[in-house]
Amino acid sequence: MDRVILHSDINACYASIEQLYDPALAGRPMAVGGDARKRHGIVLAKSEEAKRAGVKTGMALWQARQCCPQLVIVPPHFERYVYFSRRVQEIYADYTDRREPFGLDESWLDITGCVRAGEGERCAQEIRARVRRELGLTVSVGVSWNKVFAKLGSDYRKPDAVTVVSRENWREIVWPLPVEDLLYVGPATRRKLAELGVRTIGQLAAMPPRALRLKLGRHGEQLYLSANGLESSAVLRGGEFPAAKSVGNGTTTPRDMRSRADALPVVVSLCESVGERLRRMGARAGAVTLELRDADSLGWTSRARRFERRTDCSAELIAAALELLDESHVWPRALRSLAVRAEQLDFGCGEQLDCFTDYRRLDAERRLDSAIDRLRGRFGPGAVLRGAVFAEPDMALPPAQEEYSFVRKLKEA
Repeated sequence: MDRVILHSDINACYASIEQLYDPALAGRPMAVGGDARKRHGIVLAKSEEAKRAGVKTGMALWQARQCCPQLVIVPPHFERYVYFSRRVQEIYADYTDRREPFGLDESWLDITGCVRAGEGERCAQEIRARVRRELGLTVSVGVSWNKVFAKLGSDYRKPDAVTVVSRENWREIVWPLPVEDLLYVGPATRRKLAELGVRTIGQLAAMPPRALRLKLGRHGEQLYLSANGLESSAVLRGGEFPAAKSVGNGTTTPRDMRSRADALPVVVSLCESVGERLRRMGARAGAVTLELRDADSLGWTSRARRFERRTDCSAELIAAALELLDESHVWPRALRSLAVRAEQLDFGCGEQLDCFTDYRRLDAERRLDSAIDRLRGRFGPGAVLRGAVFAEPDMALPPAQEEYSFVRKLKEA
């Protein structure tokens, strides 16, 4: 018996929620955007009206205004988006315990054998109606027997629609679509497939698996299975998600960094953010990566270093990241952005003691980090600042980004 998988996507999530708080925005081309003065000026989300005018997510605000001179831009309010995401999840929970979020606005639901859910299309229509009635938002829902086709179904018709991708119609719906519509086909993979003459999902499905493996490795084999309806990954329950492999944060600074002194508050604030998240997760990192974005070429370069022993101490992350910065020899070139990522995470294992580590100093560092975490949690992220950040707070990581870290797709597939 086939599984019954739904993929539900809140339409224009951030923009739709902003319209709930300000009804005057309804029906108008509007976008949620960052602060252009701090060079975070990109479109995070857009309304359907803005989408029809050519505005795209990730577009610079000045480009968006060129596409749509009437565009209204509002700042993001992440606490609102988290609140509504949880309310939508509560509706999903009435139908199944197998709910796998894919960001704040998307989720897979496995309703196979769920008595309350019933038949797939009927359940999807009921969820769509409830979200509109109870929360004032709309969702598009795809129904299929696997996760990849269910997501294609939710993307197929928007907004406020249900699309069934069944055993009978999937070739007619799926195969004519551009290959980049397939889950996990990013820009780099799309370019590699184009070199093979593959531009649609149907052409991908017809490729010999061996050729895809030679070009894309194991990822090519997985894409072949997805294109032929053979993807079979499970929809996970809460608590079943695999442990994070890395924790990172990055920022674009209000002005270019032209010296180590310019970069110092950025590196310190990023490392403190990453360290706090490691401690909150109960994880320690075995390595740290520093990523640098050139102000002229806008290209990214990275340097990494392994720790002699795993750590969650902010001071050790800062010291390692600054050493990587010094080794990169970027000056006098200017940097536009920085990112710090802790990798090779380990959760809850014991620590192998040695004769060379100053454990008294290490214990003091950990107690200091713990005290700072408590103070910031109670009084806000600005309650305690290191000297480097205090000297130039405008260059440090924005407080809102510490709380709701933007996870950049560092390497497209």
